[in-house]
Amino acid sequence: MHPDFRSWVLATVTLLVVFLILADISELEEEIGSTGGRGTIRSAVESLHSKSNRVGLSINDSSSPAAANRSNESIKLNLKPATVKWRHNETLSMKIRKQILHFLDAERDISVLKGTLKPGDIIHYIFDRDSTMNISKNLYELLPRTSPLKNKNFKTCAIVGNSGILLNSGCGKEIDSHDFVIRCNLAPVEEYARDVGIKTHLVTMNPSVVQRAFEDLVNDTWKDKFLQRLKSLNESILWIPAFMAKGGEERVEWVNDLIIKHHINVHTAYPSLRLLHAVRGIDLYGFWPFSRDLHQDPVKYHYYDSLKYGYTSQAGPHAMPQEFKALKNLHIQGALKLTVGKCESAT
Repeated sequence: MHPDFRSWVLATVTLLVVFLILADISELEEEIGSTGGRGTIRSAVESLHSKSNRVGLSINDSSSPAAANRSNESIKLNLKPATVKWRHNETLSMKIRKQILHFLDAERDISVLKGTLKPGDIIHYIFDRDSTMNISKNLYELLPRTSPLKNKNFKTCAIVGNSGILLNSGCGKEIDSHDFVIRCNLAPVEEYARDVGIKTHLVTMNPSVVQRAFEDLVNDTWKDKFLQRLKSLNESILWIPAFMAKGGEERVEWVNDLIIKHHINVHTAYPSLRLLHAVRGIDLYGFWPFSRDLHQDPVKYHYYDSLKYGYTSQAGPHAMPQEFKALKNLHIQGALKLTVGKCESAT
C-alpha cells in the first residue's frame, strides 16, 4: 500500500473513532467539579468539529433546541433505503486524503509509548489542559513499548457502534468477514452474535463504562462480570482514553490493577486523540441516533441494555444526529460504507 494512501485512511478511521469516544465525554463532565473544566472540554470538542468541517464533514451546530430538533428530523427523513449498490469513490477518497492529513498523524499516536513517560511524571489532560494526572506504576507497566499495530496492514475494517439498529439485522456474519473489527465500550457480543458478530481486534473503553455497565465494581459479583468481559477479549487491543479528561483516573487505575493481577491477555493502549489502523475499506455498523428506524419501528439506544438518552440533546458535546449526517454524506459520496438496516447475508 502506498504510504500516503495508507496515512489518509489511518486519519479517516481516527476521526470516526474520536466521534465514538466523545459519546461519553458528557458523562465525564458530570464528574468534573469545576465549571472551567467543563468549558475546556467543550472548547476542545468544538475545535475538533471545526477541523472536521475543513475536510468536508458538515456538522450542524444549531444552538436552538427547536431548530436542532427540526434539523435532526430532516436528517432522518432524507434517508431512504438503498436502491443501488454502494460503490467506493476513489476520487473523493484522494481529495479527503490531502485535506485530512493536514491535522492528523494517526499512525504515530495509537498510544503513548513506554519510552516517552516514566512513573511519577505529570501530564496535562487533552480536553482539560488546566488539570493534570500522575503516571502511576501500573499505568506505566501497561504502556506498550511499540505500536500494537506496527507494520500491520488490513484490507477491510468494520467499526461497530452500539445502536439498537443492529438488533435483527443479521449483520454478524458480514461484520466478522472483515480483516479488522473495532468495537465500542466493551459492548457484549456473544449473546448477540447473529446481529453484531463476535470478532474483535480493538475495543474502546471509556472509564465511565466501569460505572455505567459494571456498577463501579462495587462487589465481587460485578468485579467478576467485568473480569469475564476482559478475558473474552483474548489478545485484542483494549483502547483506554485515560488522558482525555479529568474524572476517570480512579477507574482507569482499577482496570489497570485487575489486568495486571489477573494476567489478562489483552494489548493495552492509551491514546491521545488518534487511532492507528491501515485499511483499504471502511464499513460502519450500529450507528443510528434516532429512536425509530426507517420503517418507524422503535430502536433501542444500545442493542444490549435499556439505557435511554436524549437523542437530540444539545446539552452535551456529542451531537449524534449531526455527526450521523456527516457519516451519511460520506456514505452517499462513496468515501465509506454505512449500514443502517438488514445485511444482505441476512436476507
